[in-house]
Amino acid sequence: MARKAVTQELSRERILTEARELFNTFGYRALTMRSIAKAMGYSHGALYYHFNEKAELFYALIKDDFSMLLQRQREMVLREHGFTVNLLQKLMLEFIWFGLSNPNHYEMMFMIHEPELQQYSRTEQAQCLEMFAIVLRQVLSGQPEAESKKFTLPWNLFMSLHGLISYCIQFKLTYEDARKLAEEQVRLICASLNLDALEQQRPHVTLVNIESA
Repeated sequence: MARKAVTQELSRERILTEARELFNTFGYRALTMRSIAKAMGYSHGALYYHFNEKAELFYALIKDDFSMLLQRQREMVLREHGFTVNLLQKLMLEFIWFGLSNPNHYEMMFMIHEPELQQYSRTEQAQCLEMFAIVLRQVLSGQPEAESKKFTLPWNLFMSLHGLISYCIQFKLTYEDARKLAEEQVRLICASLNLDALEQQRPHVTLVNIESA
């Protein structure tokens, strides 16, 4: 394919769209800035105009994915008007739905381990975990030993969901395929935390600012 002039509308958005398809098809390690540019019909210098390295290009993709996920979670929290066990259950099922409805996105966000990517996406991953932590801590507030577990429980919850999503992605299961399994996983998590009994005992918790999470 002949290379095109940089002036022919090689926008950042177009690079991201086509690079996503290439990463999905060939994987992160197999591609270079030069091979990405060649597949698009441009010189690699045209890509360097927008991105300094492959890792930065890849990070721009997953940053958009995290933004989409976090926005969906924030909207769910705001619709609920308070921190309840029901909200926590919805949040967990939403996370599973996102992962299985967007498996390529999820793999790029949480399942790729490359040394050069370690400096990227840590903030976004932490924000995702913090969303669970905020809701879980509010739901568990006042429960004996909740304070001592406020840092470990959100991580344990996240890893339980991540394990289910990773398993389903490996075997190419859609959310509809795994719906009953997902609902049972969420039910078991809540049962292990004794949340159903706790919900009956505690008052409705007023919503606090979630926008900064």
